[in-house]
Amino acid sequence: MNRSAGVDLEELLCFDLYAASRAMTRRYRPLLERHGLTYPQYLVVVVLGGRGPLSIKELASLLHLDHGTLTPILRRLEGSDVIRRGPAPGDGRSWVLELTAAGQAIFEDSDRVQCRLLEVLGLSADEVRELQLQLRRVASSLDAEQAGGLTAPV
Repeated sequence: MNRSAGVDLEELLCFDLYAASRAMTRRYRPLLERHGLTYPQYLVVVVLGGRGPLSIKELASLLHLDHGTLTPILRRLEGSDVIRRGPAPGDGRSWVLELTAAGQAIFEDSDRVQCRLLEVLGLSADEVRELQLQLRRVASSLDAEQAGGLTAPV
């Protein structure tokens, strides 16, 4: 096969990121199935469990999701009694989201699973932190490029 005709998967950073993301999500599958959650729903539980009540705008920003993507996720979580929406303290026009008792139980279970996952990775705490910082730089660079209107292939 002519190498100029294509690229091996092992050469693609995007494939490594994709494969790692899928493997990580797969490790969470037992927790997610037990609670009837999708991975994006799980992330909402983690954020609200760790930060407390938030506005939809704050939650969307933290999760790097747009309002149109986040809204159906929140509706399903409300319908499953995992989160509730209520008026913001001191501002009757604004709404905040918070976990219900059922949502808090899921959050507490997820904390245990996250600790176990760190053991499975085979990385030191310093290596995990460095990987997180590198991935955040990648995401930030890609977001900045897109915001700047650059759409040409790299």
